[in-house]
Amino acid sequence: MSSLQLKDLYDGFRDPDVIKGYQKVIATDAQKLSRTINIMEVCGGHTHTIMKYGILQLLPENIKFVHGPGCPVCIMPKERIDHAYVLSQQPNVILVTLGDMIKVPGSNGSLQDARSKGSDVRFVYSPLDCLKIAKENPDKTVIFFAIGFETTTPMTAALLDTVIKEDIPNILLHLNHVTVPEPMRALISDEACIIDAFLGPSHVSVISGSKIYEEFPRDWGKPVVVSGFEPVDVMQSISMIVKQFIENRCELEVEYHRAVSREGNLKAQAMVDKYFQKVDFRWRGLGDIPQSGLGLRAEYDKYNAEKIYDAVLPKEEIDDHKLCICGDILKGKASPPQCSIFGTACKPTSPVGSCMVSSEGACSAYYKYGNLI
Repeated sequence: MSSLQLKDLYDGFRDPDVIKGYQKVIATDAQKLSRTINIMEVCGGHTHTIMKYGILQLLPENIKFVHGPGCPVCIMPKERIDHAYVLSQQPNVILVTLGDMIKVPGSNGSLQDARSKGSDVRFVYSPLDCLKIAKENPDKTVIFFAIGFETTTPMTAALLDTVIKEDIPNILLHLNHVTVPEPMRALISDEACIIDAFLGPSHVSVISGSKIYEEFPRDWGKPVVVSGFEPVDVMQSISMIVKQFIENRCELEVEYHRAVSREGNLKAQAMVDKYFQKVDFRWRGLGDIPQSGLGLRAEYDKYNAEKIYDAVLPKEEIDDHKLCICGDILKGKASPPQCSIFGTACKPTSPVGSCMVSSEGACSAYYKYGNLI
């Protein structure tokens, strides 16, 4: 693992000849399937690979995709976005978050709107960039509006770890981190669920290990293949799932052996466990999912923006626009072209729903690569 270089993660994994080879294998194997199989790609990154590289068009008709809720911006309920908006308007506050959050519309507008009205809203590529902002602005309170799945959570924990060790007094956190297995359970518990198998996001398993998916074949009868994000990765993973069905197997398999182990990154997991604990979280489109979010442990309340600004933060739950079907898309019950405002009232330059805002959103992927407009 120590000799692994960045190019090793993608070199050869966009080769057209290899992709065509897997297309033939899948087509041959799919003829042996007794029925159509519906594969949910949990992560929006997979959705973009599928759309960008035309994988949808390469597969036989009896293999379908169900686009999952694995985009941290898409699943953010409006009331949490309203929290960010209100926090950005507090005196002497610099609101910091990741780029995609800037354009997401809340009930009062987006953070982009807040910035146009004078709020100091900044986006960063890494939570650790907050340290520089805080040191350059000692008279301001820097609030990091943290989002993301298991992949980004350790970086937020590392930020808090540094804040404590360096005794930095002007950084607070507003946590919106969520985890993958709980919504997967919620989806397959739905009686209307059509999911037969999952493509598991490999970057999540780099941190948490592949072990977090073991329950799905064992307890729920749903195969999982942990897949990388390059087109060859996705095609190979689909082939692995199809072979499980024709061989009457139901297993957890790892396609992305380049960086995924069963146990994952134990150091990162320990840092997350040190500062954060499981909490209930309301997912946009999916509703309340018990123990699917992460909150600060009580002993770190002095860094918790939700506690410190509790009096000014809105508490009301906000429904989506009545014409937006992002909720059904996140549940796999609909695809973006089935939305009446897709590509018309709702497009990347004027998003109505969260799935159009994020670069990982299913609507954004269909708009950009689907050749539907």
